[in-house]
Amino acid sequence: MTTVLLVHGIRTSATMWRRQVGALEAAGVQALAPDLPGHGTRREEEFTVAGAMATLTAAAQVPGPLVVAGLSLGGYLAIHWAATAERPPDGVVAASCSTVPRGPGLTGYRALARLVARLPDRGAGLGDAMARRFLPPEAVTDVGAGGIALEVMDAALAGVAGLDPLAELAAITAPVWIVNGRLDHFRLHERRYLRACRDGRLVHVPGATHLVALTDPVPFTRVLLEAAAVADARAGSEATR
Repeated sequence: MTTVLLVHGIRTSATMWRRQVGALEAAGVQALAPDLPGHGTRREEEFTVAGAMATLTAAAQVPGPLVVAGLSLGGYLAIHWAATAERPPDGVVAASCSTVPRGPGLTGYRALARLVARLPDRGAGLGDAMARRFLPPEAVTDVGAGGIALEVMDAALAGVAGLDPLAELAAITAPVWIVNGRLDHFRLHERRYLRACRDGRLVHVPGATHLVALTDPVPFTRVLLEAAAVADARAGSEATR
């Protein structure tokens, strides 16, 4: 049986995956959703890419095929982990991360993050308002259950700036699903991402924005189930050789 390791986005936590976890397990697919450092139950910890990699490695100690899937920050980390892990996954789903993390856009985003972190409530009110503005009610509940860690943004963005997703995608031998909402502003380099993959496919979710797993959980979960099925089939094929 394939296991799907779900890597949450920046500011959120494992609770953002509640609907995916329920749907996967109902389909007989094991789902794991750890909190990254600086998020959720680990909010008081410092975020580092090394700490995130250690979290994924610890969670990945399961038998059978493994698919790693991440959204936004989680997508960048999923790609990085898949390219560098001692035991590579059997599939990768990288959502909402199809922009190379470089340049003035990232610099401006980090400056904004530092300003937000200086607010008296560490940005809690702003985070809650943004969630209610852009997410459906059930997704607001799921995200809110783990808290919104706006104060971790600068450290997380600094960590992502040190990654090279194009080179890392080229190093991944497993199938890769690049998933983006049609209205996502992080689609800038998706064609470059696709060309970098050895075995890649690009999936667009019509009408969806950046937080596609939260706004459109059904089509996103279909991609996870497809990736799990392909991983199962590949494992079965290798076992008969």
